[in-house]
Amino acid sequence: MSDDLTLLDANVLVYASFPASEHYSASRKILESAATAEAGLCVTSQVLAEFFSVVTNPKRVHGPRSPEEAIEAVETILALPGISVLPAPADVPRRWIELMRRRPATGAGIFDLQLLATMLANGVRRIYTFNRPDFEGFEELTVIAP
Repeated sequence: MSDDLTLLDANVLVYASFPASEHYSASRKILESAATAEAGLCVTSQVLAEFFSVVTNPKRVHGPRSPEEAIEAVETILALPGISVLPAPADVPRRWIELMRRRPATGAGIFDLQLLATMLANGVRRIYTFNRPDFEGFEELTVIAP
């Protein structure tokens, strides 16, 4: 992959799915840009799994989607020509451990570092996210709040 890609964090996809969200418009604008192959956006299987988990969980969202609706949403995302799916190279666990040594995390915080390890293994250095603090402090990464 390359430096010209920007990863979409799961929260951007979630907010783009709920019109009542305060971040809906900004998230939709980014997602709509993926209608063209030149958008240069990407996701990982982890991002898609996190998206599915959140949108189907009544403890996380008001008006959760059914599993069938969430599957359709994932398929719609995957069909967008401007979104590619990053592979998880074999060295991701090693990279994840190195990131954990730089900034130890516990609980769910480890998933952001795993995502970062996958990004870096693929040469992706930018991420759209509404959770800036989760990714700040890594000089090799540019964090963009939509």
